[in-house]
Amino acid sequence: MAQSADLKQREEAHWQKTSRLMFTHLGVWFFFGFIIHMFVNSLNKITIPILGFPLGFYMAAQGSLIVFVVMLFLFAKQQDRIDREFGFAEED
Repeated sequence: MAQSADLKQREEAHWQKTSRLMFTHLGVWFFFGFIIHMFVNSLNKITIPILGFPLGFYMAAQGSLIVFVVMLFLFAKQQDRIDREFGFAEED
């Protein structure tokens, strides 16, 4: 019975950390997917020095996509760390 209670507590703590991580990544996704694009006109006044592109164009065309790909790898790494912390990790 004590093991069942301990497992339940670990599952709840695991879910708390997992959901916090998920909502954080969803917030970043929402920001780069929608909010940045709402300010494209004002961001276009800023030019990226090396590339010569307006910042708004760059963020709409490539910047957001780069952020999304990096977020996928970060999320997987962070979720694996959480799974290992609570003993729910899959064996390699």
